[in-house]
Amino acid sequence: QVKLVESGGGSVQAGGSLRLSCAASGYHYSAFCMGWFRQLPGEERKEVAAIDSDDRTRYEDSVKGRFTISVDNAKNTLYLQMNSLKPEDSAMYYCMADWGACPRRGLEFTYGGQGTQVTVSS
Repeated sequence: QVKLVESGGGSVQAGGSLRLSCAASGYHYSAFCMGWFRQLPGEERKEVAAIDSDDRTRYEDSVKGRFTISVDNAKNTLYLQMNSLKPEDSAMYYCMADWGACPRRGLEFTYGGQGTQVTVSS
């Protein structure tokens, strides 16, 4: 059973940094695409960044150059380093995973965690 547990969220002032972590279990990293999504109340969950088993990455345009997704396969942990945070980055952030190649943009992944809240104040 795939299990994803996020941590590292919190409150920070604009311009600050946070690093989100996602501890994953129940799968082999080579078979999965991993990603971070975020969601505001009443809105759809949207992909922020994703990384496949070949370490190819993709980012949502608004976070390019500020966020970095990475994975430590030895620890089965996914990270999202978030720098130069803006108030509009405030959201619940979810770690998600799917089998094989990364799904087309706009599609949610199959597995997700419970989320971690990020709040950026101006």
